[in-house]
Amino acid sequence: MFRRKLLTLATTTALAVGAAVGLVAQPASAATSIPDHVFSPYYEMWLGDDISAVSQQAGADHITLAFAQTERQGSCTLYWNGDTSLPIAQSSFGAQVDAIQARGGDVIPSLGGWTADDATEDGQLTELADSCTDVNKIAAQIQKLITTYDVERIDFDIEADSINSSAGVDRRNKALKIVQDWAKANGRTFEVQYTLPTTTQGLAAAGKNLLRNAVTNGVEVSVVNVMTFDYWEGDRANMAQDTVTATTGLVSFLKTIYPSKTDAQLWSMVGITEMIGVSDWGVGETFSLANADSVLAFAQQKGVAYLSFWALHRDTGGCAGAQTTQDDCSGLAQQKYEFSKKFAAFTSGATDPTDPTDPTDPTDPTDPTDPTCTAAPWSASQVYVGGTTASFEGHTWKARWWTLGEKPGAATWGPWTDLGAC
Repeated sequence: MFRRKLLTLATTTALAVGAAVGLVAQPASAATSIPDHVFSPYYEMWLGDDISAVSQQAGADHITLAFAQTERQGSCTLYWNGDTSLPIAQSSFGAQVDAIQARGGDVIPSLGGWTADDATEDGQLTELADSCTDVNKIAAQIQKLITTYDVERIDFDIEADSINSSAGVDRRNKALKIVQDWAKANGRTFEVQYTLPTTTQGLAAAGKNLLRNAVTNGVEVSVVNVMTFDYWEGDRANMAQDTVTATTGLVSFLKTIYPSKTDAQLWSMVGITEMIGVSDWGVGETFSLANADSVLAFAQQKGVAYLSFWALHRDTGGCAGAQTTQDDCSGLAQQKYEFSKKFAAFTSGATDPTDPTDPTDPTDPTDPTDPTCTAAPWSASQVYVGGTTASFEGHTWKARWWTLGEKPGAATWGPWTDLGAC
């Protein structure tokens, strides 16, 4: 992220793959499986607290752990936060991860992140494949992360200088191919999730090149997770709409490198990560609670794989009105873990049976019909594309762009144009 962010018998093939890179046979399945559609917010490991306890309080059964990095450039050893006192070992957060898995949840370790990927501050690149030039050692570290915490998916947050390093990109993908071959030979699931920066219209050239290289190296990418924030394209009027255009652009690109996949299959590869509240850009790029409702509905409709935000420690209203981004609060007036409790429905598939926009009947998501209007009444549960009309409170409204759950007239720069009384 931008912020500181039991195999009982090994086959001959398995032994051959393992011997090639020093990988050893391990249990054939992870403690739990990642759901096809999962909400998994990022957890800032350097801020302390008990991961399991925070997960339970927030109602987030799955957590993305940020970040595993090397201590310094040139090292081939991962540590949490690049801190040598926190090695990849059961002694580092192992009991907390076990507790989450015992409840049926899981963690997704994340490698990289802005501080590892950016050399501006100290001249060091501590993302594993940039720091280490030995592909086999890179693969061995990834396998160690998988087996230590008994997980099936790892996230690779690649941005800043790392996403532009063609050598690092190629080393990483070659190592991932080795680990995937090892996992298959051992009957184990290993899913690769790439987290990449995006424009409001989709991936920039560097992100596209990284994925093309993954295809060239034979890596099976399960999820392409775009960071739908920090666009640096000026103030944003509607962060939810930017998420729609960014992910639609992503799917259009994925079609070019996975031409045999259907649209539904491509959308099932998509991940969305928001930065709740005020972003690094400032208050001009603020992701609101209303945006969260719209993005949740969009993610459910499209069947995306992964929904997340940066970051769980920020899901509080402790700094309402802040003009700049903070590590431990969103900058919004909100309840603690309010974003988490909204997005938690994504994993379970549950929906909120009430409609806050219709106080006359909380179980009916449709606005009462205006008998004199010819356009169908606006519904909080219906998707509207640009040009679609709806009636609401005696007026006809026209959608400017894709929208769901955003009440006509609620915001001056919202998705609706008032066509007048009807």
